[in-house]
Amino acid sequence: MPSYTVTVATGSQWFAGTDDYIYLSLVGSAGCSEKHLLDKPFYNDFERGAVDSYNVVVDDELGDIQLIRIEKRKYWLHDDWYLKYITLKTPCGDYIEFPCYRWISGESETVLRDGRAKLACDDQIHILKQHRRKELETRQKEYRWMEWNPGFPLSIDAKCHKDLPRDIQFDSEKGVDFVLNYSKAMENLFINRFMHMFQSSWSDFADFEKIFLRISNTISEQVMNHWQEDSMFGYQFLNGCNPVLIQRCMKLPENLPVTTEMVECSLERQLTLEQEVELGNIFIVDFKLLDGIDVNKTDPCTLQFLAAPICLLYKNLANKIVPIAIQLNQVPGDENPIFLPSDAKYDWLLAKIWVRSSDFHIHQTITHLLRTHLVSEVFGIALYRQLPAVHPIFKLLVAHVRFTVAINTKAREQLICKYGLFDKANATGGGGHVQMVQKSMQDLTYSSLCFPEAIKARGMDNTEDIPYYFYRDDGLLVWEAIRAFTAEVVDIYYESDRVVEGDQELQDFVKDIYVYGMRGKKASGFPESIKTKEKLSEYLTVVIFTASAQHAAVNFGQLFLGMYPEEHFIEKPVKEAMARFRKKLDTIVSVIAERNKKKKLPYYYLSPDRIPNSVAI
Repeated sequence: MPSYTVTVATGSQWFAGTDDYIYLSLVGSAGCSEKHLLDKPFYNDFERGAVDSYNVVVDDELGDIQLIRIEKRKYWLHDDWYLKYITLKTPCGDYIEFPCYRWISGESETVLRDGRAKLACDDQIHILKQHRRKELETRQKEYRWMEWNPGFPLSIDAKCHKDLPRDIQFDSEKGVDFVLNYSKAMENLFINRFMHMFQSSWSDFADFEKIFLRISNTISEQVMNHWQEDSMFGYQFLNGCNPVLIQRCMKLPENLPVTTEMVECSLERQLTLEQEVELGNIFIVDFKLLDGIDVNKTDPCTLQFLAAPICLLYKNLANKIVPIAIQLNQVPGDENPIFLPSDAKYDWLLAKIWVRSSDFHIHQTITHLLRTHLVSEVFGIALYRQLPAVHPIFKLLVAHVRFTVAINTKAREQLICKYGLFDKANATGGGGHVQMVQKSMQDLTYSSLCFPEAIKARGMDNTEDIPYYFYRDDGLLVWEAIRAFTAEVVDIYYESDRVVEGDQELQDFVKDIYVYGMRGKKASGFPESIKTKEKLSEYLTVVIFTASAQHAAVNFGQLFLGMYPEEHFIEKPVKEAMARFRKKLDTIVSVIAERNKKKKLPYYYLSPDRIPNSVAI
């Protein structure tokens, strides 16, 4: 009788193993086997991290194996099990891989198909078409859209983390890691001890240094020692945690009535301010988004304030970007003067502090929360709703949305909710941060997520004119590496533009993002469909870059881009493409490391060995 060797790999995360009964049946082109209990005498099967093998003898020839059915039945108590993969050795000696990489909960049946990536048009067998359709039907019931706040990108329909589908919840290890990191951050920032300082006036600039007592690294030490200097202030707009706001000033704004006479002590080329603008030496950061945002009033005993500054910067003869004029609000007038480097020392310093405070609010709520976390959640939900696990685009992107929905759900529970940390520690808490997201949605465009286009749109693309913009330089290297990798994957599975256009699952994925993420706004520039291989490659690059590199640049992550520990792809051409991708990333790591050797203040946030695959890792 035909005999198969079944190898079962259990996950290595906490509580991945199970004591439940596991049954397996094989579905082939010539018939189905009976259920077989996978059990070895005097052996603890399916322990965490175990790889167990079993002989399965069937009565009749099954033909080509198309599906594997796994049934889990309760032994004592309900015991979730994380199944990584199953490998099947056929009677002919062939090996077939069945990736799973998900939790099997309760008493349930899980059906797996082999790991070869397939488009819907590749499936000609009824049972495989049916499996594909049922998987999406089930997923669409589990992954539902919900409006958390009016005007926001839609999010997952879950009030708290435990309401999420099991496969996208934090596993126990990651959940503990989240809590510990959150607690550690609070400890590092002395949140409880300093809360009274955040809610009252500070009497001494030395108080700033106390924040850095437990945060010790090269960057924090440089910032602590030089934060009052104009050159450090300008540098942070290029390579700090929010390097996406600065842009070349093409024309002086009408609501900033600054003149050559006011700033001539800062202009080193003996030219007028207008001439410096024409030469491209003037830059601007405008915080107009904050104009009209309600200030935090959750604590009636604490007065809080917001500014909406306009900051003018100048590229001096040393090619350093330095501030030359600051107006703290949008409407000029006697009560809204323009502060200058020639003013009294602390007047100028306080003006820069207000700008930095405004930069913090934009960074936290827009650059970080909206433009990486919330956008990546949209990508993730659409992925699970519209692409089956066998689809090559699902296999490509799933690592880049891992735990994204979970961490965002936690944020809605603890951070940005009513009475959350935002309300306690931010001047935009109490509803201001919600207004900011709603207001920023008009600027959330597809082109603004395409890194090269975003850099060019701000006039920051000339490397000779602006030589120390490492965020741009490193970001372009990583973008191009990702784009080349996605292009290879697209070439493997889509032989022509016609196949791209005809892939209905792909088109549904793209449409879900447009309709629910971008709320169906044509002005967003997000495509409603994709018709060419080139556009598909670009789209996939946007998804991966946003979730990995862009998030790392504004959040300082630590894990490896290009590493795919879950082997959803089994085909040799894709694995070779992954290897080439990793090699390119290794080269970028070396280039960045070599440059940083010569820098007192290194920039490494976009070094691939520090870029996480997703916003939550």
